[in-house]
Amino acid sequence: MVDGRRHLRQEKLAASIHLTRSFTSPISFKMLDRLVGLSMLIAASAVFLYYTIWTLFMPFVDEDHALHSLFPPRVWAIRIPVILIILFTTVVGSFLSVVMIRSNRKKALKAKQKKST
Repeated sequence: MVDGRRHLRQEKLAASIHLTRSFTSPISFKMLDRLVGLSMLIAASAVFLYYTIWTLFMPFVDEDHALHSLFPPRVWAIRIPVILIILFTTVVGSFLSVVMIRSNRKKALKAKQKKST
């Protein structure tokens, strides 16, 4: 009975090790990277196609056509990119500011320690 339990425990351990190895193998990460990259490419292509149709082709379609219900007003074709650019530059500027402030603090601390020794 004890040997049976030990054997069962060893089988479970071997199965869990095999399962762990299969999830952490570099091959699965490579496939995951490709899947994420492909999904990002598809999403970016869909957004580009939607925006292109909205800005370049919809002005030539009659105002009362049913296709206009699929798109927001044209003024948002300019507002959305401007808002995104402002948001992006704000985030990048904030990040750079934080990095520069922390770097300056580290330099000041090192200079203070060097001065005290």
